[in-house]
Amino acid sequence: MTGGAVDRISLPDISLPDISLADISLPEAIRPSDGRFGSGPSRVPHEAVAALAEAADGYLGTSHRRAGVRSVVGRLRTGFAELFSLPAGWEVVLGNGGATGLWDCLGFGLIRRRSQHLAFGEFSAKFARAVQAAPHLEAPQIIEAPFGTHPEPVAAEVDVYALTHNETSTGVQLPLRRPPGVAAADGLVATDATSAAGGLRWDPAEVDVYYFSPQKCFAADGGLWVACCSPAALERIAEIGASGRWCPPTLSLPLAVKNSAADQTYNTPALATIFLTLQTVEWMCANGGLEWAAGRCDASAATVYGWAEASEYAEPFVAVPAQRSHTVATIDIDAEVADANQIAAALRANGIVDTESYRALGRNQLRIALFPAIPPDDVAALCACIDHITARLQSPQ
Repeated sequence: MTGGAVDRISLPDISLPDISLADISLPEAIRPSDGRFGSGPSRVPHEAVAALAEAADGYLGTSHRRAGVRSVVGRLRTGFAELFSLPAGWEVVLGNGGATGLWDCLGFGLIRRRSQHLAFGEFSAKFARAVQAAPHLEAPQIIEAPFGTHPEPVAAEVDVYALTHNETSTGVQLPLRRPPGVAAADGLVATDATSAAGGLRWDPAEVDVYYFSPQKCFAADGGLWVACCSPAALERIAEIGASGRWCPPTLSLPLAVKNSAADQTYNTPALATIFLTLQTVEWMCANGGLEWAAGRCDASAATVYGWAEASEYAEPFVAVPAQRSHTVATIDIDAEVADANQIAAALRANGIVDTESYRALGRNQLRIALFPAIPPDDVAALCACIDHITARLQSPQ
């Protein structure tokens, strides 16, 4: 990656007070209502788990080809169409394997010849590498940016523009816009929205395939991919499917489109994941839709970034406010004040989990999920807990 030598830093050797993390106990008054702040798998509301348990006897362990499951899949597809205000002609397509598996599907069934990729973090770069390895495609055009920033798409001789709405590893969000002067007929826009969908706003006019896994904003488990496909994308999928290009059936987009139209997947899905995803989608729609869900993320983002900017030892990793994610916040910690890993360990010892930084980024950093299922008040409580732990690390007495 451009700037990799700068982004993956070696932390200085700092001397910290000799204190056992087990000695740091958070006061009950400042604790969040729930200690799960992971960026995926994410917090699953207790109400959704209870609903699954109540429905289990007639749902779990039953055929995904029968009405009991297909009706739930149908409700889920309808719910996504409502949540995202999808125009007429769009289809909600489902398949197994998660967004990582869908990258291979796109390489077989959406990219005709060559794609352009914006690479500004671990996940956006992984899709680019997957396409680079495909022997039937030309080498992709890759536009890189240093971690903590994002590049912009540019018009080029490609037939797919691969964007990432939110880079989970670095906490950078990218506004979704077609490259200037490029229409869908000239190049489809395919957007990885795994940590954005349901928490960030988007305009279907700017995108042709908006795809994601449900283990982040939709408060479910992984293993499923969802792709909202425009008429232009569906036409491309059918065209490549009829071209004779070989593709494994489990990666076939035409088969996924056909099965989704019948409210099922090509092979057996994780029924619990589908059910939990539906609980979140219908919860969002009942409370005001995507604008309401994104508003919760906006409130949480204002809290955590406001806290970091006012702090004497913390600051947002992403320097440009407009590029700071409202679903995954990355906060740098002054290494002369505290070791972020110790802060995360002390939080974990108190039941507040998964605030560690992304493993490959190599920064003295905390990463905090701001997904819709996490109440903004809990984010404020987490900030208070971090302050309390940092003060204890600095002053053991």
